[in-house]
Amino acid sequence: MTEPQNSSTALASRGSLVMDAETIRRALRRMAHEIVERNSDLSAIALAGIPSRGVEIARRIAEFIGSVARTQIATGVIDVSLHRDDVGQRADLPVVHPSHLPVPIEHRTIIIVDDVLYTGRTIRAAIDAIGSFGRPARIQLATLIDRGHRELPIRADYVGKNIPTANGERVRVRLQDVDNEPDAVWLIKDQTS
Repeated sequence: MTEPQNSSTALASRGSLVMDAETIRRALRRMAHEIVERNSDLSAIALAGIPSRGVEIARRIAEFIGSVARTQIATGVIDVSLHRDDVGQRADLPVVHPSHLPVPIEHRTIIIVDDVLYTGRTIRAAIDAIGSFGRPARIQLATLIDRGHRELPIRADYVGKNIPTANGERVRVRLQDVDNEPDAVWLIKDQTS
């Protein structure tokens, strides 16, 4: 979920910090260990990040896996813009990023990586986008934050932190390499609430 960049100060005035840089780092390292434990053939996995923060999270998880398992993990980008079910309902046109996955994907486990799992619609779109590359052996899901409120029967295999949210609350992830702000996760109350 992308919004115009807010400074950390503006976020702090409207919400509360739920993860700082060190907590994010520990969560991603734990997720990397879980991926190693659940996938016996690491050469057959690829992490596919959803732009933009999912791509950075996938890169970081791949680095942790590499340091733990002493192997290089394939990464890619899976853009969901043209596979979303709300394309015609949005006021603005989607920004399309190039997708690339290590091909062929037929014998690989593709792990979709995103920053926040909410309704499940973005992940459904990612699964559709992956289908345009072929038929992977398995698809798994890794997300830094699971905030609940699913509209589709989708569940994450690897979760950094569960943050139950109420209507009128939002989760905002900020990553230094994407947002030029310190790594942090904020729980924000909508101004209209």
